[in-house]
Amino acid sequence: MTTNGQRPNIIVFFTDQQRWDTTGAHGNPLGLTPNFDRMAREGTHAAYSFTCQPVCGPARSCLQTGKHATTTGSFRNGIPLGTEHRTLAEHFAGAGYRTGYIGKWHLADEEPVPPGKRGGYDYWLASNVLEFSSDSYDTVMYDNDGNPVKLPGYRADALTDAAIRYVDRNKDDPFFLFLSYIEPHHQNHLDNYPAPTGYEERYAGRWTPPDLAALGGTSAQHLGGYYGMVKRLDEALGRLLDALRSLGLADNTVVLFTSDHGCHFKTRNAEYKRSCHDSSIRVPTAIVGPGFDGGGRLKRLVSLVDLPPTLLDAAAIPVPGEMEGRSLLASLRNEDGGAPNDVFVQISESQVGRALRTARWKYSVSAPGKNGWTDAASDTYAEEFLYDLEADPHELTNLIGLDRYDDVAAVLRARLLERIREVEGTTPAIEPAERKPSGQRRVALREV
Repeated sequence: MTTNGQRPNIIVFFTDQQRWDTTGAHGNPLGLTPNFDRMAREGTHAAYSFTCQPVCGPARSCLQTGKHATTTGSFRNGIPLGTEHRTLAEHFAGAGYRTGYIGKWHLADEEPVPPGKRGGYDYWLASNVLEFSSDSYDTVMYDNDGNPVKLPGYRADALTDAAIRYVDRNKDDPFFLFLSYIEPHHQNHLDNYPAPTGYEERYAGRWTPPDLAALGGTSAQHLGGYYGMVKRLDEALGRLLDALRSLGLADNTVVLFTSDHGCHFKTRNAEYKRSCHDSSIRVPTAIVGPGFDGGGRLKRLVSLVDLPPTLLDAAAIPVPGEMEGRSLLASLRNEDGGAPNDVFVQISESQVGRALRTARWKYSVSAPGKNGWTDAASDTYAEEFLYDLEADPHELTNLIGLDRYDDVAAVLRARLLERIREVEGTTPAIEPAERKPSGQRRVALREV
């Protein structure tokens, strides 16, 4: 897609640990995201968008390569992305684009990240683990020469300032910029969500999503700060979009907003992610720019691995066959060809898990006896969760093993095994859950 024969610029605005329902487009009543909401309204809104791996490093490996985490080998945090995997930067550079990376990388095993482990980006202002090299008002990243650079202001603002400077310097040539924030991820050494001064107080006690209202966790303690971080991120998004307008670049720049995973506030396990639930895997995603303006609200389920081929497609760069996702532009052109409407999720660290999310159902399995830090996969899984998202959108009632859902579980089991074969090249065994009588008639096999 081009405007006036020019190749479009591409910007990825990437947040960390942001739930989909922080946005007004998804019903949040607090007015946190007017800029994202405008993107969703005027551009293309991937309303059902999911990570394929709810862990920081693995999700990033998927977004850089268009491959699932077991394919990249970076199936957990701390495993560097292998140089044999071509990144978005390398694809865009090969097409004559300038490439830049600003923010959190999390795909190396040392700090500062040496040139050979930067994914091929020619401009670099980043930290491997930004939550360790910086704090909310103490932003330190590393430049192309590996020197520390301390940037002024609240951290999200500091990264945005750097991004605007990059755009201004490169406005005369096509560029691909990956802008990777740490917000609204918690600050690890504090186990807290440090919003800008005065922002937490605005939102504390204001509104709690239904799953957190039912399950609690740390939401009462942390939602105010979390929402304050989201609000400042959206203001940063507005500043970046304003900069594009002022430089005359808005009509020829594709901007993708998405996140690596969600946040369940210690309701599903002992931390914030690494589970199959929508609170962990569902993220806000919208795209504006050439080819996407006026695209509307997509009905299909979208995976993180669908976004790299989408960006290449938007720049008229051939999508390599090794990428495992499908371009969203195919959906906008009505060229999906009857592809299955589901998302395949791999889970590591907390467990060795696999999950399938369809329009109506969530089905998840876990490998007994396997270690999520050392084992990438298993030859045997056991059924763990089944949710009817039509009747139970907040995933509060686990139906796995209930006899009235036997037929549904069997269909989802077969479909999950098919996805595992497609992505991982193996056919593991899935042990059905212990059957429990439900005393009710079976569920009709519709919309499975």
